[in-house]
Amino acid sequence: MNRDQNIAGSLNRLRDAAARARRPIVLMEVCGTHTMSAARCGLHSLLPPNVTLLSGPGCPVCVTTPTEIDLIIALAQLPTLTLCTYGDMVRVPGTAGSLERSQGAEVRVIYSAMDAVKLAAASPSRQFVLVGIGFETTAPATAACILEAARLGLANFTVLSCHKRAVPAVAALFETTGVRVDGLVCPGHVAVITGSAAFRPIVERYGKPCAVAGFQEAQMAEALAWLAEHVVAGQAELANLYPQAVTPQGNPLAMRLLDQVFDTRATAWRGLGTIAESGLFVRDHWHAFDARARFDLTVPPADEPAGCLCGAVITGRATPAACPLFGQTCTPQDPVGPCMVSSEGTCHAWYRYRTTRDGKGLIRGGAGVSHA
Repeated sequence: MNRDQNIAGSLNRLRDAAARARRPIVLMEVCGTHTMSAARCGLHSLLPPNVTLLSGPGCPVCVTTPTEIDLIIALAQLPTLTLCTYGDMVRVPGTAGSLERSQGAEVRVIYSAMDAVKLAAASPSRQFVLVGIGFETTAPATAACILEAARLGLANFTVLSCHKRAVPAVAALFETTGVRVDGLVCPGHVAVITGSAAFRPIVERYGKPCAVAGFQEAQMAEALAWLAEHVVAGQAELANLYPQAVTPQGNPLAMRLLDQVFDTRATAWRGLGTIAESGLFVRDHWHAFDARARFDLTVPPADEPAGCLCGAVITGRATPAACPLFGQTCTPQDPVGPCMVSSEGTCHAWYRYRTTRDGKGLIRGGAGVSHA
């Protein structure tokens, strides 16, 4: 069976389940790559009228809080310091601008975390700080950088860890937001590291079916069909629909690396508040490589930009179309919030793939757009 036949078969199953439901079915993907893939292939326009697919807190840049962004920008402005970060973070607005527009900041965009270690080794007279952004998917690479810097004896390399854990955020969706979700498309990239079994507590505690899925159109359609069928049947089960890359136990080596370098503490998330044991912070044993300890820098608490609904968008409480800034004062060229900046952001995906322009040049929801 070819790809198109697989997609058609899954969509037929989804329509059959939706017809049997006789009520709205709300599903959520918890991965920025799923968000972008669904928008790019027009999946939303193929859903039955009573099925809605929302975006969750799966974009690493988007869940980074305004206070963390201000801290990153303030750190970059210290003299004799070079900040190393991935490209998306450079354009995320803070309270007073972004890294891209920060005068006096020395910022290097890297493509591999280990590039920061190499830069530090090549310039021992200058401090280098690696900004650790992302979930369990990218955190092992940051941990490996700390171990390598220790092996090399680098006194000019530290990490500002803003890494977060995915499963506590999913739990917080049900505990604190009040958003109604019937089933979850779980992040395949995270599950490669944590294992699919990491999401079993969500199934057992909240009674929601969860499907770990890949990112191709056929894989996502299969996950939505499986979830709808289980919602209709009232069955809360966990499925690993991405066995090509995901096992129940995940990657034990990567998980040991995380445990060796990081400990889990409460940390703040955009749109979700502070969540217990959801942050990955550098252990005291490695304090020499912890930018928070070395630079002891603090910034005032920061709020969301005025009018920005990013916090509501990434928790399924609003769609980009509900935001008064979307497509008007907030565009990929001049973003107000991180959801419009990141390549995995929901607003970026909507702007790029799910909007049309009327005669006045205004951005409006395109065909197939579903509203929460």
